[in-house]
Amino acid sequence: MMMQAEDARYLKRKVKGGNIDVHPTEKALVVNYELEATILGELGDPMLREWKECQKIIRVKSLNENSDLASLAKDIIDKCKLIHPTKLPEVEQLLYYLQNRKETGPVSVASEKTELHEKPELPSYDGTEIDEVANINDVDDYMELLYEDVPEKVRGSALLLQLARNPDNLEELFQNETVVGALARVLREDWKKSTELATNIVYIFFCFSSFTQFHGVIVHFKIGALCMNIVEHELKKYDMWNEELQKKKKAAGSDKDRKGKEEYEKSHQKYEGLVKKQEQLLRVAYYLLLNLAEDLKVEMKMRNKSIVAFLVKTLDRDNHELLILVVSFLKKLSIFIENKTEMAELNIIEKLTKLVPCDHEDLLNITLRLLMNLSFDAELRSKMFKFGLLPKLVGLLPNENHRMYVLGILYHISMDDKSKSMFTYTDCIPMVMKMLFESGENVEMELMALCVNLASNKRVAAMICEGQGLKMLMKRAFKYRHPLLMKMIRNLSQHDGPTKNLFVDYISDLAQAVLNEEDEDFGLECLGILGNLTIPDLDYELILKEYNLIPWIKSRLEPGACEDDWVLEVIILVGTVCNDDACAKMLAEANIIQSLIELLNDEAKQEDDEMVCQIVYVFYQMIFHESTREVIIKDTQAPAYLIDLMHDKNSEIRKVCDNTLDMIAEFDEEWAKKIQLEKFRWHNSQWLEMVETRQVTEMGDPYMYPEEGYDPYLQDADILDRPDLFYDDMYENAYIMDGHLTPEFIDENGMYDGQPYGYGYGNPMDGGYDPYERPESHMGFIGNGPPVDEYGRPLEMDPYMMDGRQSMMMDRYGMGMEEDPYQYGYNGYDEGVY
Repeated sequence: MMMQAEDARYLKRKVKGGNIDVHPTEKALVVNYELEATILGELGDPMLREWKECQKIIRVKSLNENSDLASLAKDIIDKCKLIHPTKLPEVEQLLYYLQNRKETGPVSVASEKTELHEKPELPSYDGTEIDEVANINDVDDYMELLYEDVPEKVRGSALLLQLARNPDNLEELFQNETVVGALARVLREDWKKSTELATNIVYIFFCFSSFTQFHGVIVHFKIGALCMNIVEHELKKYDMWNEELQKKKKAAGSDKDRKGKEEYEKSHQKYEGLVKKQEQLLRVAYYLLLNLAEDLKVEMKMRNKSIVAFLVKTLDRDNHELLILVVSFLKKLSIFIENKTEMAELNIIEKLTKLVPCDHEDLLNITLRLLMNLSFDAELRSKMFKFGLLPKLVGLLPNENHRMYVLGILYHISMDDKSKSMFTYTDCIPMVMKMLFESGENVEMELMALCVNLASNKRVAAMICEGQGLKMLMKRAFKYRHPLLMKMIRNLSQHDGPTKNLFVDYISDLAQAVLNEEDEDFGLECLGILGNLTIPDLDYELILKEYNLIPWIKSRLEPGACEDDWVLEVIILVGTVCNDDACAKMLAEANIIQSLIELLNDEAKQEDDEMVCQIVYVFYQMIFHESTREVIIKDTQAPAYLIDLMHDKNSEIRKVCDNTLDMIAEFDEEWAKKIQLEKFRWHNSQWLEMVETRQVTEMGDPYMYPEEGYDPYLQDADILDRPDLFYDDMYENAYIMDGHLTPEFIDENGMYDGQPYGYGYGNPMDGGYDPYERPESHMGFIGNGPPVDEYGRPLEMDPYMMDGRQSMMMDRYGMGMEEDPYQYGYNGYDEGVY
């Protein structure tokens, strides 16, 4: 039977109390009651009746071991009309149970895995729990309350919030533009007047923000910008409250009377109440902003209004629910480098260190995820180490809830060489090794990556290999044929000392794994271990013969025979075994040197600095042995390739080349001269280029010289035979203008046969001939200077001349000379000096 709207005249509500119970996890009482709503007709007869079971949660967070349960129970009954006074003893009994119930919250070091929340929990707000039940049909009445005084506005917003918390009502509320506009207006005008009012309205808009289709309305009313203003204002209020409280605390400490202490305690209680309400407002405001930040354009606007600074500042709070939300927001923002940089400037690592570890599993988990994002930055990793996060993170390894994130952060920290040795001062090494040995065939990638990095440190390697460590690793590696585990062992083998000697027992297994071509990745790591075994007493000749490795090496060095990674490791192995004289001779007889030279001819291999460096190192090792020295110098073109590589851009290649060429020069005079000449030419390349360029320029200009012609030395003679390059500082440049004169014909005063060499031009009344004067009849080129006009003024500077002065001169024997004392160009031509 359908009820007509005009027939309904009255609504009758009836509340029937039910049982009372304790909350399973919080310090709270749960009051169950039944709400009966009856619609009466015009004559008072019931037309429609509905029942609904409801719950009210009464939180008693102030409950502690010293609480007065009788007065607290009476206070609860007075304030909550749903509990009948006759149930006072039952309420006292439940409070006694809550008072003595042990906390069952998760502990950070727990090893069992618990369920974690991906998103922050929805805000819970005590102020919204009023005795009156909202009805969607009375929305207009609730809206009218928004035009009354602040208490009525709080009541009206609370009723609207009850409706908004039910997702089924959001669409209908959204369609009522008057209500949404009224809420936005009241929030904009009155948010400073009442924290409860602001919290209710922001909470309503938060309910809308949970669904993307409502974001347009929120943006239209500029609720996001308003929330930013609210957050900024509340953070300033919090600082002011703290400052005032500290003043009263200081005054109470210096005051001998109890009056000051009582006033401080009273102020502290008031402060806690204000902070609790403020944190509820901050929580719903931040959650609203987090939902709106799904749009990157909106997120950028928030960043421009200092959302990062607000969030980092809020990390000082103790409210776990608020901190979960704040850290979640920061994690979302941290994926952009601009936000990460700002977080670093605000010392976020120092603030996050206080949250690791903590008793709240969700908060700890989201904090570790934020630290994981930040740990990609080297500077922030160093700060994590500085503020003592390393031992805290190691302590969380047994907790399965956070193990993956902890391993990821530790892996990033282990990328820095300075931090690796500090792992030895924690329990990380034994814990990681235990986790590794207890894992099955499929080891966690983060765990394996951390082990590989740590094994590259000598102190850590010694700890891993002590006892049966290396034996167990080898056994596990060969059992599962695990390439990454063998890579870890390879890093262990690179350290000199007792650790390297432990690998002698496994040479047979490693050699067989190398020759077995079934698993290339595993065999490559085994080959790398053999290449690391530079042990003086090891019989490399026996190894090469027993496993017939020389033909295998030669086949691997053939062009295109295998991938570059294998070629590089084979070359490293050749360099290692060449420490032995007999092995070097065997390799030389097998024409391995020519194979290496062919690799150098490959353009692709020439670009690989590591491969070139290792090939040069093989030449360096073979030069030490008399049996292979002659082969390298006489029978191959290796010295010529080394000369070409002595000026490579890679410093390590240059260093090895220089050492090798020095050895070759010591044993072969012909190559010594070539090497010396090449070093001279390279060192003076800029100067030689300048001279050669000037030579071409002068030959191409018929007016550059007087009619009698020009000297032939620039064209016919070797540039290294010019004696003017080797004159001492005592000779003036003006007296030495002819390159064919030798120093023996010029005395210490610069005179040639008693006369100044080079008569020049000048006025006899002014002291005779001046070699610096130029002829009046034509322009010319001063010996080593720039072009000048008839008055001796420079026309322009020759860039080659300037460059020529910048490099140090060397003589023909490759020895360094002092800088050329003769300056090119004019330096104060008024005094006749150039």
